[in-house]
Amino acid sequence: MANTIAIFSTKGGTGKTFFATNLAVDLGHFAGKRVALLDLDILAVGDMARMLGAAPKKSMLDFAEGLKKNAEGVSPKDYALRLENYGIDFLPGVLSPRQASYLDAAKIKSVLNRLENDYDFIIVDTGKAFTETLFAVFNHTNLILLVVTPDVLSVYQTKWALDTLQTLRIPLNMVKIILNRSQSVGGVSWQEVSAAVPCEIICRMPSEGKVVGMSLNRGVPLVIDSPGSGSAKAIRQLEKDMLTRKDLFLARQEIAASAEESLLVKEGEFWEKFQLTQQPFVEGEAAEKETDEIIELKKRVHQKLIEKLDLKHLEIDMNDPVKVKEIREKTETAIANALAEETGVFLASYEVRKRLVKEISDEALGFGPLEDLINDSEISDIMVNNKNQIYIEKRGKITLTPKRFISNDQVRQVIERIIAPLGRHIDESVPMVDARLRDGSRVNAIIPPLSLTGPTLTIRKFGRERLNVDDLIRLSSLTPEMSDFLRACIMTRKNIIVSGGTGSGKTTVLNVLSAFIPANERIVTIEDAAELRLKQEHWVRLESRPPNIEGKGAITIRDLFRNSLRMRPDRIVIGECRGAETLDMLQAMNTGHDGSMTTIHANSTQDVLTRLDSMILMSGVELPIRAIREMIASALDMIVHTARLSDGSRKVIQVTELTGMKDEVHINLQDIFTFKQTGTDTQGNVIGSFQPTGFVPTFLDEIRIKGIALPENTFKV
Repeated sequence: MANTIAIFSTKGGTGKTFFATNLAVDLGHFAGKRVALLDLDILAVGDMARMLGAAPKKSMLDFAEGLKKNAEGVSPKDYALRLENYGIDFLPGVLSPRQASYLDAAKIKSVLNRLENDYDFIIVDTGKAFTETLFAVFNHTNLILLVVTPDVLSVYQTKWALDTLQTLRIPLNMVKIILNRSQSVGGVSWQEVSAAVPCEIICRMPSEGKVVGMSLNRGVPLVIDSPGSGSAKAIRQLEKDMLTRKDLFLARQEIAASAEESLLVKEGEFWEKFQLTQQPFVEGEAAEKETDEIIELKKRVHQKLIEKLDLKHLEIDMNDPVKVKEIREKTETAIANALAEETGVFLASYEVRKRLVKEISDEALGFGPLEDLINDSEISDIMVNNKNQIYIEKRGKITLTPKRFISNDQVRQVIERIIAPLGRHIDESVPMVDARLRDGSRVNAIIPPLSLTGPTLTIRKFGRERLNVDDLIRLSSLTPEMSDFLRACIMTRKNIIVSGGTGSGKTTVLNVLSAFIPANERIVTIEDAAELRLKQEHWVRLESRPPNIEGKGAITIRDLFRNSLRMRPDRIVIGECRGAETLDMLQAMNTGHDGSMTTIHANSTQDVLTRLDSMILMSGVELPIRAIREMIASALDMIVHTARLSDGSRKVIQVTELTGMKDEVHINLQDIFTFKQTGTDTQGNVIGSFQPTGFVPTFLDEIRIKGIALPENTFKV
């Protein structure tokens, strides 16, 4: 496979085309190598041909069209002009300026791909403008030669060009400097250029205006016209370096570029070679062996970052997007360089380069392998069991991802990165913590010695879309009849508990129910982690506070609830009842604060009563079960029970009314609507239907008195 050399300059008059021509002739004529010389300086069509005294009849554009018609039957010899005196094949990009717009990046790539197996060297004069055609060449090349002259403007523009190349993830060790007219009187010294530009100067061409002018006027390359000149000797030395120095050329990894192919297909060879493919999870020693090479590669790159950027002492405020962006850009540039130093490979796809650099950058600065998962709107939960096990819940299904952390230390680092901006910390003395990301996602972390498998992290993502009742109907989570009835319950100020298991959609349903509260009422919400998103303007949000490092300063849900009673609320909505605040809530419901709502963890409506008993007893009061049950029956009107079914769907499977005491200790529960599952289809989807039970709510007359109309058949079986 040919070594492809791109010769570039940021301004005209640097001698770029002259140098490209003579280097090609030197390699072909004196070194006896198979050389293709391509003229892609579209802004100076014909200059290279005149330097060679050549009159080409065909161009790269013709070659690309030929490949398009018959890829197998086309040969470079059919299009390239053979210059026997110089030992090279010459192929211009176009034959006239008006053809330039037809030569796009795809055509250039197709020609370069076809040429690489027929030559030892492909030398491309790329022009002096950053265009798509230039990037197509850069993605194919494995050595870039920047031609610089010893003046301040040229040096300044070269530094700008290097910055641009770095944004393309092109490593600096792939770029070398050709200093032309290095002995120019009054020019900047080569030492000053070397200090200003962070790339190796591999060739210093002397100032020889006379011999260069004679060569150009005769149309004969300098290395043949004046082989004894200083310029010819400098090029001859560079030719020898190219044949002997193994470090000059980065190995180029070809990537399939078909737009129809997925990225995983495109990158296959590279990822497989460097153990970067995301393998299915396996346990034990096999897993360690599979990931050793990629982990070691990332560790070495990370170590280089620590040395170059002093990452250990770099303050990263995740809440300052400007600072984060600035640090990330600087880090990604360093990663691109370090990665090329480690692998000795240049990826021929910008997208793949970008992905690999991003992956390592995420590990150094962000949330590592969790970064893409957090940004995926379809993922609702992220569960990190240890460095090798990252599970997600997507569309209701829990699956193991192929993503992994480098080490348990990296998991710990990500946890600290999440909680540090919140003023929280985690260590052996405080080994578990609850926190919230900027977008509202809930985070729970627990580390050894409490977690025996290593640092464990769970993220319940905050939905970016605020679902409404129409969305729940569309998702078959409830029916229009159920929606109308629940709206009537809210309007008539019934006290409601939304119950269900973990991840069953309790908070989502509570959000939807809260939308039915009239806009002229004052609402106070109380939560551990703010998740409720009400559309009403008259809304006061309260959030509990955990203790500080010294174990002091905690403000509990119970504290906030008691305070909310002094805030003149029309409705109190508690995100979740899980402790002693339950007693206060029931007492408030019994003393004028009707129309309140909360959620509770329970497996069924009957379990709700048992859970309420337990939490009231947790408050420290010593009441007989009969008194507790009477308090519950008097305070609560409705239970809306949610569940996550086997296919991952979430539904309201019971709407139940508490109709009073059945006997001294049992509360009478009457289902109004239920969901009946009748089976599953071949794809595992649940088959079933929502059904009214035939029971008519005891407060139906109250609903009608309020002027709320419900269809006659709402409760009919």
